[in-house]
Amino acid sequence: VFESEEDSEEEAKLKYERLSNGVTDILKNDAASCMTVHDKFLALGTHFGKVYLLDIQGNVTQKFVISSVKINQISLDESGDHVGICSEDGKVQVFGLYTREGFHENFDCPVKVVALHPQFSRSNYKQFVTGGNKLLLYERNWLNRWKTVVLHEGEGTITNIQWRANLIAWANNVGVKIYDISTKQRITNVLRDNVSLRPDMYPCSLCWKDNTTLIVGWGTSIKICAVKERNPTEMRDLPSRYVEIVSAFETEFFISGLAPLVDQLVVLFFVKENTEQMDDEVRARPRLDIIQPLPEGYEEISSDALTVRNFEDNECRDYRLAHAEGEPLFYIISPKDVVVAKERDQDDHIDWLLVKEKYEEALMAAEISFKNIKRHDVQKIGMAFLDHLLKNGEYEVAARKCQKVLGKNMELWENEVYRFKEIGQLKAISQYLPRGDLRLRPAIYEMILHEFLKTDYEGFATLIREWPGELYNNMAIVQAVNDHLKRDPSNSTLLTTLAELYTYDQRYDKALEIYLRLRHKDVYQLIHKHNLFSSIEDKIVLLMDFDKEKAVDMLLDNEDKISIDRVVEELADRPELLHVYLHKLFKRDHHKGQKYHERQIGLYAEYDRPNLLPFLRDSTHCPLEKALEICQERNFVEETVFLLSRMGNCRRALQMIMEELGDVDKAIEFAKEQDDGELWDDLISYSIDKPPFITGLLNNIGTHVDPILLINRIKEGMEIPNLRDSLVKILHDYNLQILLREGCKKILVADSLSLLQKMHRTQMRGVRVNGDKSFSVVVFHCRHMFHKECLPSQGTIPGLQFCNICSAKRRGPGSGILEMKK
Repeated sequence: VFESEEDSEEEAKLKYERLSNGVTDILKNDAASCMTVHDKFLALGTHFGKVYLLDIQGNVTQKFVISSVKINQISLDESGDHVGICSEDGKVQVFGLYTREGFHENFDCPVKVVALHPQFSRSNYKQFVTGGNKLLLYERNWLNRWKTVVLHEGEGTITNIQWRANLIAWANNVGVKIYDISTKQRITNVLRDNVSLRPDMYPCSLCWKDNTTLIVGWGTSIKICAVKERNPTEMRDLPSRYVEIVSAFETEFFISGLAPLVDQLVVLFFVKENTEQMDDEVRARPRLDIIQPLPEGYEEISSDALTVRNFEDNECRDYRLAHAEGEPLFYIISPKDVVVAKERDQDDHIDWLLVKEKYEEALMAAEISFKNIKRHDVQKIGMAFLDHLLKNGEYEVAARKCQKVLGKNMELWENEVYRFKEIGQLKAISQYLPRGDLRLRPAIYEMILHEFLKTDYEGFATLIREWPGELYNNMAIVQAVNDHLKRDPSNSTLLTTLAELYTYDQRYDKALEIYLRLRHKDVYQLIHKHNLFSSIEDKIVLLMDFDKEKAVDMLLDNEDKISIDRVVEELADRPELLHVYLHKLFKRDHHKGQKYHERQIGLYAEYDRPNLLPFLRDSTHCPLEKALEICQERNFVEETVFLLSRMGNCRRALQMIMEELGDVDKAIEFAKEQDDGELWDDLISYSIDKPPFITGLLNNIGTHVDPILLINRIKEGMEIPNLRDSLVKILHDYNLQILLREGCKKILVADSLSLLQKMHRTQMRGVRVNGDKSFSVVVFHCRHMFHKECLPSQGTIPGLQFCNICSAKRRGPGSGILEMKK
């Protein structure tokens, strides 16, 4: 069992499984001591001196008996064709897996580590190193003999070697060194921090992240070292490369292994815990953490406790962490167990989401990665999501998700509808049922409509409006609605819905009858859409009562279908509605309803006096005597004045303005419109004994009648309000007239002079004549030219001659003195 120690809401980054099959059989009677990973196979060394080659499932493919004691290290080159093995009894073997030719040597002391050159398969890189008390480099020369070079000694047992490209890193009791094999220089010495820890019990862990980055873990300390090129100007006697520690930090537990994961680190920790009963520390389950290194610390990304077999008996040195280059696979090796850790894939992520009942996220993840998931099916996850929602009573959400989950699977849709029916939630799923290309059986839709009809008239009406009529049996639903109307005949919702059902069934007369009864706004749309004008000829009053404006507009727009005479006939008993209709007709066209203009006079007088005067002005078919009679009966002064003036009785009209209205301004305006001198005399005569009227005349008469005529008739001594101001205005208006006349005269004179000068310049301009010089040519001011012999005979005035062309056209400047005078 492998448990995440982080909060249960956080998903683990890695998943774990035991390496079984052949490994299980090996570890029953033996114990693992080391393992090396290649992308093609695994190499496992045991305490009893055997080396097994395994496939990635743990099945044994080859077995080598190397020694009778513990295998300390196995090394593979990059090709996986050669292997190096060292054991506790001093044996070192380097051979080809397919040739068995190579190096075999026995030393008199244990050899802890061996490392092949990464390119060992190539003939010019036949090199490997071993580590015991000394670091020895073996290199095969051209005579096929092995040459040995001591690279380092004197600092205790060498416990780890890692070879990457041209750099060899190794650890001894003092610290970590790096050797550059290309320059044959040792370039660094990284001292270990905690010297109190026994190096044999808490060995150093080394791994290369890339060709120039070494990660060192020792005790509870991690250091990330970057190998850099030294500036040539600073070399002197120094190595060409140097190491910079870019990050160093302490961890909580002891480090048993390291591996890179992109820019993060995978760290295997050996854990000791204090017990409550005893003060002694006990060995706890090892932990595999993913951490993000920082310059002076780290951030923990994930942490998992691993229940490996016999973890209570293991020490820090018993654990190893091996990883595959270029692939996120990590192997945790302990004496009795090998566990594989790998990054979680999308299937694992979906598993975790389902366990946490995050079904919607699981469904979304499956839809996004449907091509990559192997163990899961999008629709099954969706169905599990629906089950979860229904179980929790989230019926509305479940219904909404049906469209996404069920898709176009009709069988699933119908099953789900019946499931909603069983739990009494048909209403929830109703608005999400398919109604496009995919359609369920009509019985499904009818079942839902009947359910709504029992409990929710408004919801039933909404579905009828939204669902296409072909989804269900229309006649069956009409019958059901009629049955309900027998119990509640005045229910407007049911009546409206029934009208819609009739409309879909093309029984428009029944639908129209219901709409008119309900005064429903859709009645006009129904009439237009289905051309029901023949059905409304006897229902015009009903339509007008419902909405006069819409009804009149509709009737006027469709005169070809319902004649004006028919409408007037229907509205004869409702004069107020007839007036509305005829008024709008007159507004549209003054001549269409001309035979009803006489009738309209009374209608305007009765119902709409403000529009009577405009009607009288615009109508040319209105009988004036009839109109005058009606207006005089009702004492409509303004209308009477207009009719009198139109009939030619201007003096009587003016008298009414003065006597009935007493409005001098209106009287003056009337006189201006008529522009009749006798009318002005009558106005002056009527106003001469009324000072306020005289003031009004003085203020307005100046531009139409000589003010002297009025002033001479004013009685001496009569007190006239604002006389001085009125006289000043008369003088001002007169002065303004004089100025205007003078201005106009100046403009006329200037224009005349300008045109005369232009004509003079034009006539004085020379004219180019091309032709035979032996002929005499006569040129007129109009630019027409004639041979002298071709000129017509002279006119009646001696000495004057005219252009024959221009005389004929009777136009053109300068065509002759006589014509200019004309």
